[in-house]
Amino acid sequence: MSNTQSKQLMVEWHSINWRKLERSVYKLQKRIYQASARGDVKAYRRLQHTLMKSWSARALAVRRVTQDNQGKKTAGVDGVKSLTPKQRVELTDNLNLGTKVSPTRRVWIPKPGTEEKRPLGIPTVYPYCTLIQ
Repeated sequence: MSNTQSKQLMVEWHSINWRKLERSVYKLQKRIYQASARGDVKAYRRLQHTLMKSWSARALAVRRVTQDNQGKKTAGVDGVKSLTPKQRVELTDNLNLGTKVSPTRRVWIPKPGTEEKRPLGIPTVYPYCTLIQ
């Protein structure tokens, strides 16, 4: 990939109209709810499939994990701490729910006020995006 293509991808990520994406995903989620409320299983499943395959939902999931999430700088098992805009676009394009996900990193953190520790699972970026979606 040339330097101009990578710059174009960065501009692409920064120039996305997030409000428009959120609105379209919300409308689709609302349609899923309405189909389930009226008991239309066929429409419900079809709309769920449409939501899972939509670029808007995947882009919002990647944005939530890599930019909005409080733990965005915490590395998982894969060692990835942060992603460039180019990597975010590539992750959005390659996000697929049918793949096997990698395990979460297990860290033991102290419980407040006691000597005990509790487990904390830190997932890698890719599976976390699939969970958010």
